[in-house]
Amino acid sequence: MNTEQDTDYQYRERVVVPRPDKELRFRNGRIPGYFSIFLGGLSLAAVLAYLFPSYLTTTDLRAAYDAEALQDVLKYGMWFSLFFGITTFVLDRRKRLGAAGIAMTLIAFALGGYNVPVGPVEPKPLSLGVDWLILAFLGSTIVFTSLEKLFPKYREQVILRDEWGLDFFYFCLNHLLISAVLLFGNFLVTHFEWVASDSLQAAIQSTPLWLQVVLLILVADFVLYWEHRVFHEVRRLWPFHAVHHSVETMDWLAGSRAHVVQIFIERGLVMLALYLLGASKEALDIYVTFAALQAIIIHSNLNVPWGPIKYLLVTPQFHHWHHSSEKPAIDTNYSAHTVLFDRLFGTYHFPKAHWPAEYGTTQKLPGSYLGQLFYPFRRR
Repeated sequence: MNTEQDTDYQYRERVVVPRPDKELRFRNGRIPGYFSIFLGGLSLAAVLAYLFPSYLTTTDLRAAYDAEALQDVLKYGMWFSLFFGITTFVLDRRKRLGAAGIAMTLIAFALGGYNVPVGPVEPKPLSLGVDWLILAFLGSTIVFTSLEKLFPKYREQVILRDEWGLDFFYFCLNHLLISAVLLFGNFLVTHFEWVASDSLQAAIQSTPLWLQVVLLILVADFVLYWEHRVFHEVRRLWPFHAVHHSVETMDWLAGSRAHVVQIFIERGLVMLALYLLGASKEALDIYVTFAALQAIIIHSNLNVPWGPIKYLLVTPQFHHWHHSSEKPAIDTNYSAHTVLFDRLFGTYHFPKAHWPAEYGTTQKLPGSYLGQLFYPFRRR
């Protein structure tokens, strides 16, 4: 299939039912309650990361931030958690959320709070990326939740949608496993070093930085396209990828849902391909930032005019069609970064006047993490 749209298909508008019972408002206590537990949980996790940096932080990421400066951010987070928690008691609403936020913050204070000494860290080959999780979730929540409220595709869609908790768990797990994923990628690299060409890598590093970034995007996109397509079209592999497609409401958090087997295979293959390409560290850093942001954006409930960019790069509307369970969209739009390979290999589907009416899989998957974890093995 390589069409703008299926002219024989009757496209429909998506109906989003308002959920006033889940709306975040100050007066009903949801905003102060969730803010308190959100900041209290992050504060406690941050204090634990400061106490046990060798086991709870990632070596590569520590070089990218100032741990002492972030203690000022932690200080304000802890005090605001207490403020919002107390507010729930003043409003007499959502006091359980407020109490939980206050309790976690007080435990964080008891463990040393924002005054834990920062010193040299002994690197460990395998650690949990708690620092990566905190920074990613804090930044993503502030930026993308704000954007989805300012420029929503579906204005009636609530932040705390059904299955939000499940996708939040996936988000946490994916970031905590970053060290294990990097180890797996390095394992692949050490076993395929013989493929690398010193002359090719030297030639690529001699090119301008922007060209190196373009090459990284295209090479990664090619690998991701075919990895993605194989997971769709090989019967034994589809149940692993079906976990990602089981999301029925799209927002910035929805892209986090993915089976751990696919995460290791997908990221390991991309790491191997980029290593063999041999671009500079600066180019790799730019690509990683671009890829991380795009992965969140294309799943988001975001409707902004992308203009000519939508004919070149994967945008939310294009990728939402990949998640649609409607017949014309099934097994289309595999690309992660550009639309090039869907165009070349006949899997392009982009009816520009329409968005999907339905998301998810044609056969419903279990609704729990463990159910989805073991689903592919039961299917086999």
